[in-house]
Amino acid sequence: MMHRRRWWVTLVAVAAVAAVAASASPGSAKAAKYMSVAQGAGAAALAGYTPFDPTAPSTSETVTFVLRARNESQLESQVEAGMPGGFLSTSRFANTYGQSKLVVLGIQAYLALFGIHSHAMADNLDIQTTGTAGQYNNAFQIVQQNYMVPSHGAHGRGHGTITVHGSPQNPNVPSEWGPYILAILGLSNYPTDQSDMVGTADGVSTQGLNNTALLPSDFAARYHLTAVQHAGGTGHGRTIGIVTLAADRPDVVSEFWNAIGLTASQSSAGRITTVNVDGGPGAPNAAAGSDETALDMEQSGALAPDAKLSVYQAPNTDAGFVDAFYQATADNTADTVSASWGESETIIRAFTNIGLEDTNYANAFSQAFLEMGAQGQSMFLSSGDSGAYPASRDLGSTDRTAGNPDDSPWATSSGGTTLPGPFSTSSGLTFNFPQERTWGWDYLWASARPAQLGETEEQYAESHVVGGGGGYSGYFAMPAYQQGVKGTSNFRAVEYLKPTGFSTTNPYFGIDFGLSLPYDWTFNATPPTTGGEGSGRATPDLSADADPETGYLVEYTFDDNPDPTTATFEQFGGTSFVAPQLNGSTAAIDSLLGRRVGFWNPAIYKFATSGNSPFTPLDASGTSNDNLYYTGTKGNIYNVGSGLGTPNLAKLAGDFGSLGY
Repeated sequence: MMHRRRWWVTLVAVAAVAAVAASASPGSAKAAKYMSVAQGAGAAALAGYTPFDPTAPSTSETVTFVLRARNESQLESQVEAGMPGGFLSTSRFANTYGQSKLVVLGIQAYLALFGIHSHAMADNLDIQTTGTAGQYNNAFQIVQQNYMVPSHGAHGRGHGTITVHGSPQNPNVPSEWGPYILAILGLSNYPTDQSDMVGTADGVSTQGLNNTALLPSDFAARYHLTAVQHAGGTGHGRTIGIVTLAADRPDVVSEFWNAIGLTASQSSAGRITTVNVDGGPGAPNAAAGSDETALDMEQSGALAPDAKLSVYQAPNTDAGFVDAFYQATADNTADTVSASWGESETIIRAFTNIGLEDTNYANAFSQAFLEMGAQGQSMFLSSGDSGAYPASRDLGSTDRTAGNPDDSPWATSSGGTTLPGPFSTSSGLTFNFPQERTWGWDYLWASARPAQLGETEEQYAESHVVGGGGGYSGYFAMPAYQQGVKGTSNFRAVEYLKPTGFSTTNPYFGIDFGLSLPYDWTFNATPPTTGGEGSGRATPDLSADADPETGYLVEYTFDDNPDPTTATFEQFGGTSFVAPQLNGSTAAIDSLLGRRVGFWNPAIYKFATSGNSPFTPLDASGTSNDNLYYTGTKGNIYNVGSGLGTPNLAKLAGDFGSLGY
């Protein structure tokens, strides 16, 4: 009887909302009330460009509705406290914090009137829809058109132009359920994000002949994961989630695992499950970032060799990236997840200022990570590879800012270091740092390389703005777990590159954002150490080796080569490595403890302030320890640019075990 009553109530609800929606259907004589809602960052890239053609009404599109969570302040408090009542199942999360079924069904009923198909994820926070441009134009009262725009490329700016479609107008939806929508994503197919993978300063040598040529086992040894593995923490019974915007090559990844000595079962491609989100990103393509996907799988899977991998691969659109996270969250099969793609907060802020984007785009990611925290899924994101200046890579601005989505307080931001000891670059330069330092390529600027190229040090510096991402978010407040930790609010800095050349018009895209941003530098080769105060969510949370000059081997092959045994080893770096390495490490720790440890941050900041910290701070002050701006302060627990420092993963596993949940 109870089940019949619930079915009847749901049917009545759908009928009622469908009646409201019908008043707004094509050809209806009855006026309907509408409201404008935010759409994704991709549409903002169309500003300033002249369309050359209307988008064909038959063009297939995937559009996502991200809904607002209910009881969000309560949810945040619970996650920040470490979920004292226990981790939630997806269904329990949906019932407590997901949007109501009435709202979800109402949106679906409205879209169905226009022939748009929809699927609501189990958490009631994400509705994936498919239809045609003509159907979405009618449903949202917009006109989509085709544009020729610059392409960022998977690894940075300057990769030609591409044709995209999109609407410069925000969509209009019935006001009955509009307030429950956080954002509508996917009305533009503009690629918004870049991988955080980077080669050596002087080019990449093949076959591992240059520099350090590190393997995952080197990471495990240096950061004490080997002890966890020897104690039985090999990832058994655990699943690693990888979110990526370029297709995978399981056969090549399997070849890498086999080459580094994993057993037949551990190196099997059968460990890998590929989940195509929003139709997937297409065929493997290094230009689109498939080498990034390979390294994420190779590194994480090698550190937890008995774990399974689920690769959530999506098209490089705002809808695709967001949907991949929500899919991994709603499935709730991955115990720990990572992603190594992102963009600067500056580019989002610029788009916001012209009215075609707002902070809801950043919040859409953060809400997914918050759900992961409630469900006990660990979440790691790379902090970027442009030091304190991530906008130099995507917008061409010299603005100092944080990156997105690692700026979310509900994910663990993974920064970068350079290893100590002697190492040589591929151009023959030798360095020997006495201790691990925050990654910043200022140590290369004054080398002989500029003279060899016929450049000045200033020219070389401005073309090599490379280092571990870190800074203060302008979107998210400093979370409680960072407040009061020594060093989070006060910082030391060395300003080699002072932002200058402020303008409201972006010189690279020709767009007037109406926002004064810097696009040039004033260079100082020997800057003094100064101090300052920061607010907002500080990134990263911790760091590990990410400098390509002390980097790791990646195996990849030509995209269309069917023989994985022809793949070659190349040395790369970037915080792209750190996020999946921590991801795999967590799977190892989870398997050792026999449970999920969940969202790291509330716990690791407590551990770091306990007097017996599992982290080694990088607190040397000045130009020998910086991410091109932020440096250390002796005695600080936290230093912007390197976070809490480098981890002792064996000690960290013991600390997680002591929590007893």
